[in-house]
Amino acid sequence: MSSKMVLGYTSGVYDLFHIGHLNLLKNAKGLCDKLIVGVSVDKLVEYKHKHPVIPFEERIEIVRNCKYVDAAIPQEELDKYKMWGKLHFDVLFVGDDWYNSPSWKEMEEKFNKVGVQVVYFPYTKGTSSTILNETLKKIREEK
Repeated sequence: MSSKMVLGYTSGVYDLFHIGHLNLLKNAKGLCDKLIVGVSVDKLVEYKHKHPVIPFEERIEIVRNCKYVDAAIPQEELDKYKMWGKLHFDVLFVGDDWYNSPSWKEMEEKFNKVGVQVVYFPYTKGTSSTILNETLKKIREEK
């Protein structure tokens, strides 16, 4: 008797790949059999008025080569439910910075109806691509 394979999905920008990214992917892989990771295309990142330091093609290659990742795919829109329509994953991994936000509550209800478990991971305190980027800017300005 074989048990059903659990398919997991998570997504992000993965700019300036750091230990927080690695921990998220490692923890996610520990809770599913196959992990698919959506990597935000540059155009999607720009909606936040941000510009990735590392181009999309390089970011997806870095994620694709992480041993915890079974597949890395482009994330072209924020709607994770639309991605579920394509992949039919069983578990969705998100950062706890989304937890209890009004728009996310609605999304979580949609996932509950189709039997998708949403797992929240703590945002890595002290390390983020934004902090790394700001630190690099300061170092460059000092020179």
